[in-house]
Amino acid sequence: MFGVSSMTAPLKKVAVKKPGKSLINAKADEWHYGSSFNPKKIEDIHASFVQLLRDSGAEVFWMPENDLGIADAVFTYDASLMTPLGAILMSPGKLLRRGEQNIHREFYKDLNIPIIGSIKNGGLAEAGDTLWLDEKTLVIGRGFRTNFEGIKQIRKILSPQGISIHIFDLPVYSGENACLHLMSLISLVDTYSALVCLPLLPVGLLELLKEKKFLIIETPFCEFENSNTLSANVLATGPGACIMLDSMPETRAVLDNEGINVSVFKGDSLCIGCEGGPTCLTRPLLRSHT
Repeated sequence: MFGVSSMTAPLKKVAVKKPGKSLINAKADEWHYGSSFNPKKIEDIHASFVQLLRDSGAEVFWMPENDLGIADAVFTYDASLMTPLGAILMSPGKLLRRGEQNIHREFYKDLNIPIIGSIKNGGLAEAGDTLWLDEKTLVIGRGFRTNFEGIKQIRKILSPQGISIHIFDLPVYSGENACLHLMSLISLVDTYSALVCLPLLPVGLLELLKEKKFLIIETPFCEFENSNTLSANVLATGPGACIMLDSMPETRAVLDNEGINVSVFKGDSLCIGCEGGPTCLTRPLLRSHT
């Protein structure tokens, strides 16, 4: 079984990828990694994160070990998008990640998961710029990693399924070389609860959340900045339960205050160092209440 149309339904099946030699040997300047990047720690960090996934009840699947020379391939969320009917292969906007979708293509072929479309012909899209607001609503951020042509192709694939696409422009913030996905600014932590970086959230998206009666939980902006834009990037493992980095106590406190069950791991050397949070390290394959 496979299928995803929610950010918070119980995570039943998830794909991850072990940190490859390309990441362990990566040149930080070339990949836009920060000063906290420590390749000596990332394998242990990843293993502890995967254990949290298993502890949550998720079945873990491993993507092919060959990373095609792409250090960022450990962040399995971005190169494909899972839908109720199968996967869409994305076309990464970061130049060094071009072709990463081929790792996902091989993985889905091995699992007999259908590929229902591919972004191509000038379209750029990374799944980190997508968010399932509900089973019939997909939000997409247009920024440096995802362009309008890519969004247009996603809409063409998903519209026949009755899925509505809402597009919002992302802020420039730290510039085109930095990683600022839509999911840098918002994570759903319960069916109708959203953790957000409010100062950078698109106004139209805030209005949509209010229209749909979402509870808005705000990560402190100082912690957002200090975490390299990752304090709002948490992984929901089910309604009202999430995994986050342990280095964001203020954000954890606001989640605790709203009754969210939070699990943490020490991951700054991988996540903050490489600009990818807990959600980015996963490719959910099945989220389901049954």
